[in-house]
Amino acid sequence: MNISSVKAYAQLIPLKKPYTIARETISEAEIIFFEITLSNGICGRGAANPDPEVIGETATQTLENLSSDEVSDYLKGKHIREFLSHIAYFRNVFARFPATLAALDIALHDAFGKWIELPIVDFYGRHHSKMLTSVTIGIKDVAETIQEAKEYKEQGFKVLKVKTGLNPELDAERVIRLNETFGDYFTIRVDANEGYSAGDLEIFLKQTASTTLELIEQPFHPKFNNELLKFPKDVRRKLAADESLTGAKAAFEIARNELFGIFNIKLMKCGGLVSAFEIANIARQAEIDLFWGCNDESDLSITAALHAAFACQNTKYLDLDGSFDLLEDYKESGFILRDGYLSIQSKPGF
Repeated sequence: MNISSVKAYAQLIPLKKPYTIARETISEAEIIFFEITLSNGICGRGAANPDPEVIGETATQTLENLSSDEVSDYLKGKHIREFLSHIAYFRNVFARFPATLAALDIALHDAFGKWIELPIVDFYGRHHSKMLTSVTIGIKDVAETIQEAKEYKEQGFKVLKVKTGLNPELDAERVIRLNETFGDYFTIRVDANEGYSAGDLEIFLKQTASTTLELIEQPFHPKFNNELLKFPKDVRRKLAADESLTGAKAAFEIARNELFGIFNIKLMKCGGLVSAFEIANIARQAEIDLFWGCNDESDLSITAALHAAFACQNTKYLDLDGSFDLLEDYKESGFILRDGYLSIQSKPGF
């Protein structure tokens, strides 16, 4: 079945409420959508929302790339059964643009899955059927943190990811107060978004030693990763590489040096499912757990990440809440959210 047409377009979507991380305050998401239509009318859909601070690609560049003659001239007339070859071609053309690659990769997978009438997770092999996802609380004061956690409890969520990275003492106080208020109801993770120094991390770890933190994401900027070697291996096993983990080469270096015990894979950061599986395979050999994350994204790309996560045996954590805060989104969702658990709508493609 040949590809007959492609289309790319952008949509600026406000968030239900702004949130703050160590680098910035975010109030809207610019989503770039990409559609591939086959000659029988099947439409494969992808989406991207790059984080320029992490990957150096803007939404404007993503839209320009996906709208280019390079994409349309190559894809038109190609058979969808060769979708992996098409992805390989674009990985060479857009090597410096992972969000562009992610949108192409997702749309091609989606079209292929719909053509063969099989969910993508089952094409690769399903290892999980449902898992808890965390929901994110931005950087805010203690009272606001507790109030937002109460709202999430009422909605059925059981795992919180608390944004940190500006003040280790205040960060520790927020975690301690959450623990005191909710006991063991919530599993708590934190994400410093590169905001800490080694000294900050030492302070945070010392002050939260009595709590049961599940993990800590990316405490330092990647250029300071070797500072992690000052910490015991049991501490590093609870640290998740995020901004440091841009692809398979970075994954190999991190695994070889035993810097992190967890890999946070984001399709927007690595370039789609094909690249994500390369990272996952390195992690599996190194006995590193997988943690699947996201930006503020459409259900389309969140669902693709969920399919990839469930196709990997070493997936242990989900943080796929990026579409929950969008004021509007694509009309159909490919996943089911119930009591904090995510599962997949078992339809062809995504």
